[in-house]
Amino acid sequence: MALPLESVPNVSEGRERAVVDAIGAAFSEHAELLDVHADGDHNRSVFTLVGEDDALVESLVRGVAAARERIDLRRHEGAHPRIGAADVVPIVPIRPEDAERARAAALELARRIGDELDLPVFLYADLAPGRGPAFFRRGGTEALQRRIDAGELAPDFGPPRLDERAGGVIVGSRRPLVAFNVNLRGSVDAAREVASLVRERDGGFRGVRALGLDLPRAGVVQVSMNVEDWEASALHEIVARVEAEASARGLEVLGSELVGLMPAGAAAAAAGSLLRIDGFDASRVLELRLLR
Repeated sequence: MALPLESVPNVSEGRERAVVDAIGAAFSEHAELLDVHADGDHNRSVFTLVGEDDALVESLVRGVAAARERIDLRRHEGAHPRIGAADVVPIVPIRPEDAERARAAALELARRIGDELDLPVFLYADLAPGRGPAFFRRGGTEALQRRIDAGELAPDFGPPRLDERAGGVIVGSRRPLVAFNVNLRGSVDAAREVASLVRERDGGFRGVRALGLDLPRAGVVQVSMNVEDWEASALHEIVARVEAEASARGLEVLGSELVGLMPAGAAAAAAGSLLRIDGFDASRVLELRLLR
């Protein structure tokens, strides 16, 4: 059975409901919009949509155009790093065997954003191994433009200058991940220490990217994570480590949140561990067996 491709565009607006709704409407013109996660402190919205290859690319082009029209980065404030109004737009194969379809769709999307919307596009993940969004975001748009001007890097599609209002767009294909946050009460410096202990870059869990953030609107601090290899790094183990390290630093653990949707296999693995069922994995979930 052929499955659609997924995309999880991250847009730099999470406060103005009318703007988020308008961008969501554009994303859903030719694809099915499954979820919208808007966060005022991050000032960012994460859309989850699925569709057939060409239809999904068409919807993504329209959604990026809507973000370019409605978001002005010169006035943007938010806790989450970003380099564009439509900041990062990944295309995700739901099954590993569809990875080549996702790569082809992502390349076509990148070409169209550069040619039709005249925005600089930077490839990442499967289309540029070793480069993640953080590679482009460090220092913000001003630092990114300086790196372009110095010849350190160049957009893969589109013009050589960031758009004054809309910045640039990071496009790629990648496997499914889990975007997962743990909210805490206490010092943001302590939250950053905890983030450093769980992220792969600093010796933590494989495939985990983590930031410690201050969320003043919500009155909390946060360990914000992307779990890029949920098979190698189980969610329940990551959460247990965050809770232990947070408590050791006097942080109160308030709860956690899922950003967007998550692979069923990740949920099944966590459930199996908590229920202490030996050998429990996605193959033991009825609906997933039927889909196979």
